[in-house]
Amino acid sequence: MFGRSKSQATTSTAPVVDKPGGKGRPTPSRKEAEAAAKARAKVPRTRREQMLAQRSARTESSQSVRAAMKSGDERYLMARDKGPARRFIRDYVDARFSFVELMVPLLVLTMLLGYAGSRYLANIGNAILIGTVLLVTFDIILMRFKLRRELAQRFPDEPLKGTTYYAVMRSLQMKFMRMPKAKVKIGQTLPEHYR
Repeated sequence: MFGRSKSQATTSTAPVVDKPGGKGRPTPSRKEAEAAAKARAKVPRTRREQMLAQRSARTESSQSVRAAMKSGDERYLMARDKGPARRFIRDYVDARFSFVELMVPLLVLTMLLGYAGSRYLANIGNAILIGTVLLVTFDIILMRFKLRRELAQRFPDEPLKGTTYYAVMRSLQMKFMRMPKAKVKIGQTLPEHYR
């Protein structure tokens, strides 16, 4: 008579909707907040515990900085890598095929031919080595002139000092070892603006 009817007793749960601008997680209970505060305020008792805590904090910090550097986050890059001109140089070098990428397999081939025991094969290996070095040198010189022309068009008011060295050092690294990681694929067209 005064109670609820059976049809009203079944409650429907409303879907939880995140508010725009919210923190994205529920507010912790008082017990949880106090436990977290105690854990943060807990001072290591011994020197060894202090050293371990410092080491783990240093490791976490360096890992996060390294991950940000790999991804190309401007805030964490070294001074030599910052700026739109340097980003363009990185993309320019990464987007072109370079003979440096063939250098390691050719050096292994040269080494195998040199240790084959035959004087004829060793001479072929030496010829391959000299040809590879000349080809890489020609490729780097060609890249320098094309890059300078592109930089003069895209960044007319920026100084070109140090750009050749930066591009050559990046092109001499194997693609998987480059830092920051390559963001463009070989042959990909580059955007017009890098501001």
